[in-house]
Amino acid sequence: MIYFDNAATTWPKPPGVAEAMLNFLHHVGANPGRSGHRRAVEAARTVYAAREAVAELFHAPDPLRVVFGANATEALNLAMNGLLRAGDHVITSSMEHNSVMRPLRWLERRGVGLTVVACSPQGVLDPAQVEAAIRPETRMIVLTHASNVVGTILPVGEVGQIARRHGLLLLVDAAQTAGALPIDVEAEAIDLLAFTGHKSLYGPMGTGGLVIGQRVDPSALDPLKRGGTGSLSEREEQPDFLPDACESGTLNAVGLAGLEAGIRWVLQQGVERIRAHEVELAQQLIDGLRAIPGVTVYGTLDATRQTATVSFTIAGMEPSEVGLRLDDEYGILARVGLHCAPAAHKTMGTFPAGTVRFGLAALNTADEVRAAVDAVRQIARSAR
Repeated sequence: MIYFDNAATTWPKPPGVAEAMLNFLHHVGANPGRSGHRRAVEAARTVYAAREAVAELFHAPDPLRVVFGANATEALNLAMNGLLRAGDHVITSSMEHNSVMRPLRWLERRGVGLTVVACSPQGVLDPAQVEAAIRPETRMIVLTHASNVVGTILPVGEVGQIARRHGLLLLVDAAQTAGALPIDVEAEAIDLLAFTGHKSLYGPMGTGGLVIGQRVDPSALDPLKRGGTGSLSEREEQPDFLPDACESGTLNAVGLAGLEAGIRWVLQQGVERIRAHEVELAQQLIDGLRAIPGVTVYGTLDATRQTATVSFTIAGMEPSEVGLRLDDEYGILARVGLHCAPAAHKTMGTFPAGTVRFGLAALNTADEVRAAVDAVRQIARSAR
């Protein structure tokens, strides 16, 4: 079996991730922040170690401004619903995942202005067009760091500088890039970074969060939920300090133990080294697929300008049929369709059928890429 669905979730996980989770279940097991006994203290240490790992990876100065949740979707909802009000204006791109577009469309119906800046069919965003879309009432720019459909990397650093010049907040959806690309929230002027644990951080599902920069006033951020935090229990009002203000209810501590192990593995390998490996594999895949008659590859076609996510179609065949044959006949696991990003497919001209998506990651190999190209070649030949 060849697993090429890493853009949805990475598999297999590196050594140490499952072990860390089992260790928590067998030897810790208590509720972090809810009791003073030794196991509760150890559980709290586990959670804080995960905060420290996230802060180290993203060069965030304060681990206590790392707020944990279930995934990047929850983090994005926290940032957008928590900060935007009726009368505000927000700018985004036409390559966004529905984790961005659906909350923004909901907010739009409630009085938040929205401008969607068009990207090129390759997914490229011109920062000048973002700046041109700024209005007096603009409060936030929301961008994916890289498309989950074609992997194209958006210029978040340049847009971050634009945001700073105009006194705006920049919210970045790093679901596809956290762990796969170097990210420095300070250097790239990122005010809010949403991440998920189960992709290129190599942690388990149900982990993720929001890194909240120093320019964001916690008192202006409405939490998605309110309730028990283990702090200020004598009060019936929600705590107003981070991370407690946004972390009501028992955290997924066992998952965070796995997340920390995944991030530590990424840090040990080195993000730059992982990136170089994925660029090499992605370029090999792009070049191999482009050489097949009847196959169209989408995006920039330059692996240095994208993540290791590659989308393609075969003339005369529905993506669903291609995906089924890859699985049934060749044991290659891919994703087909719209990938929860209809705006991106409309930009690319692949709506409504979508594409076949190969998502590579650090543990994939050149031999697997060659086998996949060979399989697509055979399937394409049968379609002619």
